[in-house]
Amino acid sequence: MVAGGVRARKNAPPREDVLAAAMATIAERGLDGLTMAGLGRQVGMSSGHLLYYFRSKDELLLQTLEWSEAALGDERRALLARRGPVRERLRAYVDLYVPEVARDPHWTLWLEVWNRSQNAGPEERDRQAAIEGAWHRDLVALLAEGVSRGEFRPVDADRFAARTRALLDGFSIQLAVGLPGIERADILAHAMEFLDEALAS
Repeated sequence: MVAGGVRARKNAPPREDVLAAAMATIAERGLDGLTMAGLGRQVGMSSGHLLYYFRSKDELLLQTLEWSEAALGDERRALLARRGPVRERLRAYVDLYVPEVARDPHWTLWLEVWNRSQNAGPEERDRQAAIEGAWHRDLVALLAEGVSRGEFRPVDADRFAARTRALLDGFSIQLAVGLPGIERADILAHAMEFLDEALAS
């Protein structure tokens, strides 16, 4: 048993390659096209070896989401660290938050993980909350900076961030699932109109 585990670790591709392949499959064929057997063939592993590393498809999806979110987090922090008006960085945050297109692979993955979280354990729920928390904290910091610099009217940054993200989630889900008549440009315009009106100093 130990020897088999050692062989599995020795012959396995890097974890990031597996997660990148999973995300690419979701982008190309959707979640229905992502199977453990098919992913194994892509990365040169058996479905048994994949299960050895990820335990279940739920865990594979959650790790893929965490991997994708780590890259988005780096991009988000770089955007928010720019100099210039806070409003411009707030617009960049909204732009990064909203899906690029209908059936956006990252949002498709998010929606599936959310759906499966009904049966998830406390550890998995904590990991999902950590992803949500990172987006929330960055928005709170941005709002607080805008208030402190006099660019935004005084607001409770934490409560305002919660409401803003609920608004963005609602619009984003409509776009991600491909509801007719929902355009990304309209969502961005709605979001920024709300933020401009609500935060006008």
